[in-house]
Amino acid sequence: MNNKEERALAFVNMYAVLGALRKLCLMDEEAAKLAGEDISVGISVKDGPEATLVFGGGRCEVRDGTEKCRIKLPFSSCRKFNGMIDGTVTPIPSRGFLKIGFLTGNFTSLTKILESYLRPAPEKLSDPEFFRRSTLLMLNVIASAAAQLGNTDSVGKASASYIPDGAVEISIRGEESVWLTARDHTLSAVFDRPDRITAFMSFDNLKLARDIFDGKANSVASVGTGGVRIGGMVPQVDNINRIFDRVALYLS
Repeated sequence: MNNKEERALAFVNMYAVLGALRKLCLMDEEAAKLAGEDISVGISVKDGPEATLVFGGGRCEVRDGTEKCRIKLPFSSCRKFNGMIDGTVTPIPSRGFLKIGFLTGNFTSLTKILESYLRPAPEKLSDPEFFRRSTLLMLNVIASAAAQLGNTDSVGKASASYIPDGAVEISIRGEESVWLTARDHTLSAVFDRPDRITAFMSFDNLKLARDIFDGKANSVASVGTGGVRIGGMVPQVDNINRIFDRVALYLS
């Protein structure tokens, strides 16, 4: 199956794409300033994800549910929500209309900064610090997207059904680690080191990781050359790699 599933895409957009605002605010000074106001934006998607983006103190956190949000954006379908992400649908708040200035101002500016890192102009990647930030942000997005597709995409769920319980560390050597945890074949992306690691996949450097993320290098071939190191429970790594193939489709 080579098609994206609308509902699975909505979960990727909520927790991997918008969820990347968490990492963005930690690494980008302008983004942190835009997240200075204490305010929360809840997004409720019929038959899809429901979560709140909580801003304040220069940070952003994603929490499940929309009960306590100050601004609420309801969507009648996953397709409509995905349309907001790709810029074809303009949301109308059902709560917090007087705070709409945050949506049209700071929130819009944050998403534009996020897009500049995730879909960068080629010339910007010549800046070493921008390249680093963009690649680390992509690592976070890919891990989060893999968790969502393992839980919601029909092909991803088939792979997740073969993943034993445990935690897989995915890292860029000397830079950053993220973790995918499996419990009863349900996946979660976590950004604090679990107590026990059962498998790992490590990219030797930023450039190789970026080339693999961009489809310019093959991870399996890189294992053979030593650029990618894997270890631990083989079924975990093998099946997560299969889900990564779906991630590439959904983020394309």
